[in-house]
Amino acid sequence: DITQILLAAQSPDGNLRSAAEGNIKQFQEQNLSNFLLSLSVELSNDERPPESRRLAGIILKNSLDAKDSAKKELLIQQWVSLDPSIKLQIKESLLITLGSSVGDARQTSSQVIAKIASIEIPRREWQDLIAKLLSNMTQPGASAPLKQATLEALGYVCEEIPPEHLEQNQVNAVLTAVVQGMNQTELSSEVRLAAVKALYNALDFAESNFANEMERTFIMKVICDTAVSKEVEIRQAAFECLVAIASTYYVHLDPYMQTIFNLTANAVKGDEEPVALQAVEFWSTICEEEIELQEEYEGSDDANSTVNYRFIEKALPSLVPMLLETLLKQEEDQEQDDNAWNISMSGGTCLGLIARTVGDAIVPLVMPFVEANITKPDWRCREAATFAFGSILDGPSLEKLAPLVQAGLDFLLNTMNDPNSQVKDTTAWTLGRVFELLHSPCSTNPIISNANLPRIMAVLLESSKDVPNVAEKVCGAIYFLAQGYEDAEPASSLLTPYLPNVIAALLTAADRGDMTHVRLRASAYEALNEIVRVSNIPETSSIIGQLLQEIMRRLNLTFDHQIFSSGDKEKQSDLQALLCGVLQVIIQKLSSSDAKSIIAQTADQLMLLFLRVFACHSATVHEEAMLAIGALAYATGPDFVKYMPEFFKYLEAGLQNYEEYQVCSISVGVVGDICRALEDKILPFCDGIMTVLLKDLSNSQLNRSVKPPIFSCFGDIALAIGENFEKYLPYAMPMLQGAAELLVVLDQNDEDMVDYGNQLRRGIFEAYSGILQGIKGAKAQLMIPYAGHLLQFTEAVYKDRSRSMSFLLPFFFVTLLHG
Repeated sequence: DITQILLAAQSPDGNLRSAAEGNIKQFQEQNLSNFLLSLSVELSNDERPPESRRLAGIILKNSLDAKDSAKKELLIQQWVSLDPSIKLQIKESLLITLGSSVGDARQTSSQVIAKIASIEIPRREWQDLIAKLLSNMTQPGASAPLKQATLEALGYVCEEIPPEHLEQNQVNAVLTAVVQGMNQTELSSEVRLAAVKALYNALDFAESNFANEMERTFIMKVICDTAVSKEVEIRQAAFECLVAIASTYYVHLDPYMQTIFNLTANAVKGDEEPVALQAVEFWSTICEEEIELQEEYEGSDDANSTVNYRFIEKALPSLVPMLLETLLKQEEDQEQDDNAWNISMSGGTCLGLIARTVGDAIVPLVMPFVEANITKPDWRCREAATFAFGSILDGPSLEKLAPLVQAGLDFLLNTMNDPNSQVKDTTAWTLGRVFELLHSPCSTNPIISNANLPRIMAVLLESSKDVPNVAEKVCGAIYFLAQGYEDAEPASSLLTPYLPNVIAALLTAADRGDMTHVRLRASAYEALNEIVRVSNIPETSSIIGQLLQEIMRRLNLTFDHQIFSSGDKEKQSDLQALLCGVLQVIIQKLSSSDAKSIIAQTADQLMLLFLRVFACHSATVHEEAMLAIGALAYATGPDFVKYMPEFFKYLEAGLQNYEEYQVCSISVGVVGDICRALEDKILPFCDGIMTVLLKDLSNSQLNRSVKPPIFSCFGDIALAIGENFEKYLPYAMPMLQGAAELLVVLDQNDEDMVDYGNQLRRGIFEAYSGILQGIKGAKAQLMIPYAGHLLQFTEAVYKDRSRSMSFLLPFFFVTLLHG
């Protein structure tokens, strides 16, 4: 009895529940067709308990779809292989369930219908689904729950399948049904809400309808009318449709912009926050579209193309004051929550996008607001003024902003003593933006100079002791201040006198006991990394050497942490990852200078620590430890070979980590680092490495992004071991040829696939280059059987317009001729 089994599977009695779950699994494995049919019947039967129906629907949905792509493909094939008559019965049961009196059953059924549609419609099956759903909307006396569930099903179907799989007459019929459902004459608000949400999902299908002025105007009128419905949820959904239209159909918006501006202005000023947020999001989306158009046509003859309607520029005098008002609607303590999102934050984000869209034109519209509010007694005014100023720093020219920043920098530094924590939080963020976007030591009139640096450093160091959320923003400001000196090495000497105090302050911030703010520790260590990167080593090597010892001490202490829960384990892993990241930066910095001996003296201790980290079995830590070991291999050169016997088992495990593919990818990169460090001393480990790499290339579960670096790694190995790579040619070359053939069938209309194709080409070129340079002289004859394919591949890349590696071709030809 499927009902009783499903109820038992939800029992509080663990034994009963376990037995029922076993029965369900057995039924599924032994007779999948009847299992799925039984679930659909259970879901459709109004006489069965709601609890059993709910679980039946969940299991049915999970039998058709999965997040994991390999499992999803398996489930699809299982459905496709079912007896057609069984599939027909299941689908009929699902359609019947749309009229159920139980809301959960209706909703689940609409979702399952969409999952089946996503499998069948692209295969030209279930072609009458849309017609059957639409008949529910038109049949006399159709109940509101049936219409609501049908519209939800239509929306889910449009969400699941690509637009090209519906005929235009089907799209027209769907849009007609949806628009009718949105009509104010529809008495049920649930039906109207379902209709608006269905329209949102159907917009991608409506390209032809939006190209037709009459149809487009009708759709826009219905949406705009719906945006003033009396129900908040419906108004919000209507504005979500306008946001989607701004992105998808920007070129068709011009005739409707005045109406939309009035709607959004009213929503921002007086509507409920969920509606107001979507109204602001509309303008943010318009900004993103116009920024993209500016970047696309920059420097071309079409720079003033009519494709860019400059809606933001035209609306600027009214739009900016409207958004500035939103900044005064802060929530108390919003800075405490990293995930907080409200109308004030949304307005500031939109201002930032407007600044990027119109540049200098925003400054005279914002600065009067800043000047009027920056000294007011009400903290909301001071915070809003600072937020407005920080928001517009990315976009206007340095010439326009520099005088304002230089005049206001001292004021911002003073504001770090404001009595209100939220004002200090925003001020610290604004200082970080100033340093990130405008601080350039090489400019003729730099923001930071010998005159004001002592004051800046004093304020930042003192404020790093503030409450955690303020301290986190201060660490960010220190990071960006240091980053400004990254490409200005002589100028970085300015920081040398402050280095001991900055390092001490950041380590103290990272150690704080009131670590309620999860980002503070990470921000402190990220700032520390940047301080090390830009330090002038001839002046600071002893300081960095002392820091190395301190970070090693801290990493060693993490192994003594008592672990009582998964949360404790996660905290330990996060801290170890941060410390390994700092060690990597220190190793890289010292190994590229005359202070390399510091690394040589501590290499054994470092390697021991990294091996202990690997024993903790955490993917995040493995990534950082692997990167640090790559840096250590570069620093120690051939001496690294003494660590290989112990390290190799962890390297091999990393190369086989298919599930956490980032670990696998980093491990592949570390193999390259070790090859360059050890050269032919890597030879004893090459059989093991090549075996795993070849398996990786053949593994369908491994994320495709790892495969191009594997090919590059072949080149690194060949360069390291030279003619000894001969034994791997019969295995490596077919893999390279197969990858080259795959490039021919990649979808050139898919940007992701084009990008992947370019990564693959780069990897193949780097493999061939390394192999040709490694196998030369008398052994060069070994490459003759592969020469034809190699030249064909090179010619194909040369002719391919989508390639992004023309700079590699000359180098490759030189390598080829040399070989």
